[in-house]
Order: sequence, then C-alpha cells, then structure tokens
Amino acid sequence: MFYRKKKYIAAASLSSIAWRRFLKNKLSLCSMIIIALFTFIAILGYLITPDQSPFSNEQYLELSTKKPGFSIQMLGVRKNEKVKKTNIFYKMLYGEKSSFSSLAVYKYQFENDYIEVETYTGTTPNDGEIKKINLADVVYPLDNSTSIIRKDSILQFKDIYGNTHNESIASLRTQIKKENFYTKHFWLGSDRFGRDMLSQLIIGTRVSLSVGFIAVIISLIIGILLGALAGFFKGWIDQLIVWFINVIWSIPTLLLVIAITFALGKGFWQVFIAVGLTMWVEVARVVRGQILSIREKEYVEAGKALGFKNTRIIFRHILPNVMGAVIVISAANFASAILMEAGLSFLGIGVQPPMPSWGSMIKENYGYIILDAAYLAILPGIAIMTVVLAFMIAGNGLRDALDVKLTEK
Repeated sequence: MFYRKKKYIAAASLSSIAWRRFLKNKLSLCSMIIIALFTFIAILGYLITPDQSPFSNEQYLELSTKKPGFSIQMLGVRKNEKVKKTNIFYKMLYGEKSSFSSLAVYKYQFENDYIEVETYTGTTPNDGEIKKINLADVVYPLDNSTSIIRKDSILQFKDIYGNTHNESIASLRTQIKKENFYTKHFWLGSDRFGRDMLSQLIIGTRVSLSVGFIAVIISLIIGILLGALAGFFKGWIDQLIVWFINVIWSIPTLLLVIAITFALGKGFWQVFIAVGLTMWVEVARVVRGQILSIREKEYVEAGKALGFKNTRIIFRHILPNVMGAVIVISAANFASAILMEAGLSFLGIGVQPPMPSWGSMIKENYGYIILDAAYLAILPGIAIMTVVLAFMIAGNGLRDALDVKLTEK
C-alpha cells in the first residue's frame, strides 16, 4: 500500500509578506533598531540622565566647555528648604529638584566644626574662593531661625522639620566624606554654562521625537479626513478641498510654520501644533489619489448596493487599503518634523530655554566650531542627522515592503 504525501500550501497574509520583505532589508531593519533605541532613551528621560534636575539645567559656570571625559570632585551641601518628594513616573517625565547644592572642590580641609573648601576655577594656579561651611549645615536642612550650639565635640541644632539633633563633630566629618563628596563625570563634556552635554542630548531626544510624533498624528487626522472626503465624494467637495490644498501647498512650508508660530506664540506645544498644521497637505493628496482609484472597485460598489453607509465604506473598506502609502509618507513626515523643529529652535522661535532642544543646542554653540570645542555643536548635529536618516531609510524600506507589485523571492 502506498501513501501519497499531501502538500499543504500556507496562505500568508499581505501584512506577513510585507513584514518578511522588510526583515530581509538589513539597512531598514538597522534603521528601525536605531529609532527604537532613541525612543527608549526618550521615554526613560531623566531616569538615565546624569543631571536629573528639571530640563537638565544644573549650571556650573566654573566648569564651562570642559572636554568629554572630564571629571571633578563635588561637595553636596544640603539646601535649607523642604524638597517635595516625587514618584518614579513623575521623575521620569519632569525630573527631580535636588535637595543639595553642589560645589566644585579643588581642595578642602576640616577645621573644628567647619569644613573649609577652595572652589575649583580651572586656572593655574587655582585661586578659588574659600568657603567655610558648618558641618551641620552640610548634612542637614537647618532652621535658619535657630543657631548651632557647640558643647565640647557635640553640635546641637534644629532642622526645618522641627527635629532637634545632637551630632558629634567626628560623625559629621565621617558622614560628609562618605555621602556628601562625590565625583561628577561629564562623559560628553559640558557647554558654556557648565551643563552636562549628555543630559542635554537625552532630553533633546524627547523633544524632537515628541514633535515628530504629535505633528504626524495631527497631519494624519486632517489629511486622511480631507483626502477621504475629496476622493470619495468628488464633485464640488473635491474641487473645494483641492483648491484649499493647492493654496496651502503654494506657501513655503517654513514660512507658514513661522507664521503659525508667531500667531500661537513661542513654546513647546505651539511648535507641535504649528508643524502638524503644515504637514497634512501631502497626506491629503496621497489619500485622495488612492481613494480615486479604489472607489470604483467591485467591493465598494457591492457595499453601496448592500446599503452600507458612506462612513462605513470609507473607514472599513477603503482606508485600510490605502494605509500602506500613508505609513510610508508618515515616516518621511516624521523626519521632516524633526528637521523643522530643529530649524525653528535654531532661529529662536521653537522650543524656548531652559528646555533643551537639538536645534537650540546648535544655536548656542555653533560659534565654538572654529574654536577648540566644536563637539558642542557637532554632537546635536550628529543626533539630528542620525534620527532623520534612520526615518528616511525605514520609510524607503516600508515602501518596498508594502509594494504589491513586487513578488516574494
């Protein structure tokens, strides 16, 4: 008895075929990994920045324009104020105000119940300011209305929470050495205000990706709606929308963004809206063109014959078939939005200080290109170039993967 082996043909969906095509494109896959990495960095935000203060704006003017890899000993002096405690999610989104003020230390010595610190200046000789700080004032948030009483080797004082402390001078010195002294590393150097460049770049990543994401969402909502109405209904609706598209299309994009920005004002959210309101035109043109070719298909005519409402035909039967082209153009718009935001911030009408942005970082530091600190402007420029190039390559890969004319090898 012979048995015939049955061959089963696995029917793959169009989405799975497109996904396999995309995975074969190694360059596009690497671009998606880069985009995912930048997105992960943007989400974590202040949890991974060396400077976790709001906007990573902790300034040390004596540490300005230090080279990458620079490190310095710091002394943390407790602030005499109550600091609000935050949870991890609030800290991730907005940062956390430090309960210590830090001093860059060149050298120090203990003298009775004080610590004498010579601040770092970076010059030779150092010639820094000499500061004498009470040991209790370094460790605890003190109540300024009460004095520090010394009895032999014991200090008595009251903190801002009303607690009375009796601490020995020896224990305070030991605590300061272990907990208040630390080494601060500037892995990518510092800018002219002494801010950590790595922290500024990380928070700038969040700004750029946020602008791209929200601008693309706004452009998709407006573009898909107007494009679908124009392509499906034709007639005077189509003519009116096409006329409006052509009017917006005829205005230079950057000038239109600048005009909207001046109308809405300068700021974080204003940039999102201004960029998004200028990027819907391409989406509307693509959606309209796709729907004009699809609206005469048999399944659309069948839907009309069955009495389906126009909204159901558009959103459930037509738009799913044009989303491939929309996804591709959205990737390109994402890159354009990042470039536009960087340009606006460079011109000073985008994201406003102290919020860091890659464009504003280039503006603040482009003068150092001809000096010995060119990295201050080159690093944010490389970040912009990397993200924009990744989105463009990923968009090209998506276009090839979603092209139904290509046959899978």
